[in-house]
Amino acid sequence: MLRRPSRQQYAALCYRLRKPDNDLEVLLLTSRDTGRWVIPKGWPMSGKDCYEVAEREAFEEAGVKGKVRKKPLGHFTYLKSLDGGLKIPCRVQVHAMEVRNEVKDFKEKGMRKSEWVTCEEAATRVNEPELKALIRGFKEQMLQGKFSASA
Repeated sequence: MLRRPSRQQYAALCYRLRKPDNDLEVLLLTSRDTGRWVIPKGWPMSGKDCYEVAEREAFEEAGVKGKVRKKPLGHFTYLKSLDGGLKIPCRVQVHAMEVRNEVKDFKEKGMRKSEWVTCEEAATRVNEPELKALIRGFKEQMLQGKFSASA
């Protein structure tokens, strides 16, 4: 059986420290097609670095702006369903993005639900095991002070 090679996507793990206790929260969105919980992600864009694609997808899909980390947190894989029912494997490189601003008007407003949740809640909502682990690992890095948004 022939297997198609993985396609590459880039994603943003959008986070904030909620005041007054600096509680760590991440932003989840529903996908437009299945309604499952996901993070903003998209295909490569000509002339943009991978972290810039992640930043742009976060703005278009969730209306958030902030400081994106150039160095990836990691990656996860999933099967992308295409029109017609074909499923292709996708490898998603994830970049952390500290959200500093949320806008009211953005490209996909009204097409998805979004919700700020704890890392524990986010890990229970997403389907992909590697993404669950990535979210939990991100929380541990933040708790241990090993994470720098500027890296």
